[in-house]
Amino acid sequence: MRIDAYTHFIPPKFFEKLVDSGFADIGKRMRSVPSIHDMDIRNRVVDSFENYAQILSYPMPPLEYLAAPDQVEDYAKIVNDGFAEICARDPKRYPGWVAQAPMGAPDAGVREAERALKNGALGVQIYTNVLGKPIDRPEFEPFFAAMNGNKKPVWLHPARNAKHPDYMDEPKSKYEIWWALGWSYETAAAMSRLVFSKTLDKYPDLKLIVHHFGGIVPMLEGRIGPGWDQIGARTSDEDLDALRRSLKKRPLDYFKQNFHADTATFGGRGAALCGFDFYAMDHIIFASDCPFDPEKGPGYIRDTMKIIDSMNFSQADLDRLYRGNLEALTGIKFFR
Repeated sequence: MRIDAYTHFIPPKFFEKLVDSGFADIGKRMRSVPSIHDMDIRNRVVDSFENYAQILSYPMPPLEYLAAPDQVEDYAKIVNDGFAEICARDPKRYPGWVAQAPMGAPDAGVREAERALKNGALGVQIYTNVLGKPIDRPEFEPFFAAMNGNKKPVWLHPARNAKHPDYMDEPKSKYEIWWALGWSYETAAAMSRLVFSKTLDKYPDLKLIVHHFGGIVPMLEGRIGPGWDQIGARTSDEDLDALRRSLKKRPLDYFKQNFHADTATFGGRGAALCGFDFYAMDHIIFASDCPFDPEKGPGYIRDTMKIIDSMNFSQADLDRLYRGNLEALTGIKFFR
């Protein structure tokens, strides 16, 4: 059985709220991808593959962009309860779900994560920033402390929109650079902040699953490795060499050892090969990023499987990739 560990869906009750939200371009985007909100269409996608099932998670936009701090927890409850209902009704197709943590209000993320996990969530999803704030800020530390304690995985999804300019003298990002290129940088930046803030030293039992093979991280191994071994050599206004010496291990080792990465590369073979070369097999989980596909169908699922099947992995490695590593992270045995 192949368990697709990072797929996106919007429960019906929340989809109505989302389309009516007035959030820029979101109605246009979501209506053009019907399998992200239409259960019948989504079921047909899943059924088009043998021995295949999906873990459901919320996509974009972050709830914090839609709701005020005093509303964001209620929004998350609608999403999470919707997932719980879908998976309880159809566990063969959808054997698990990822809770959405509302990080935009003090203690809300911890509180809703605890409630959702008791209600059956496999883990919790957050974004690489919270309304533009880096996730290593002290205000978010209670969430990481809680997840370190319960030892359930955190799915980390990139978040950036057109309001984030690519150049300082421009008001917005052009040509959807914020998405096509920006999300991969955003993921790497968030991972870096967790490393250098010593969040990973303080909470060594954190289980972090990064989307899209960790964005640009695998292709920048030389900079993250030998380059950051010399951190501080380019900086004169703070002692980054002292920071490096205070870390418990080499910067590169955190990226390889403290993060798990999924295989969703939009069907890009080169990116997948780079990811497989960077991460050890026991740190990779199968995911397709369904339903985001130019064909509005199962293309990314098919393309991802095709890349994996072309790699001549052993059966033991395939078993870990398609199911075993996710089982180890979540503590759940699927279809056993």
